[in-house]
Amino acid sequence: MNEWPLHDAKNRFSAVVAAAVAGEPQRVTRRGKPAVVVLAVEEYERLRLKEAAVAPSLAEVLLAMPRDDGEFERRPLALRRVDL
Repeated sequence: MNEWPLHDAKNRFSAVVAAAVAGEPQRVTRRGKPAVVVLAVEEYERLRLKEAAVAPSLAEVLLAMPRDDGEFERRPLALRRVDL
């Protein structure tokens, strides 16, 4: 993976895009720290589909939660007065 400082990536953006489209992701750094990765659309979509395929559904997450069938003690609460 090629690494580009941000100012170079700005100046040579078409080269960054061309390399990404050719199949090689391009890392862009800001102040020496990785900031973004430029990917081809096909690679991005492949990664999104792969993530969605392994991500659990909401129902699976809820069903995997530990269950406690015990009773919970209610604390006595004073009701507040409401003027209608």
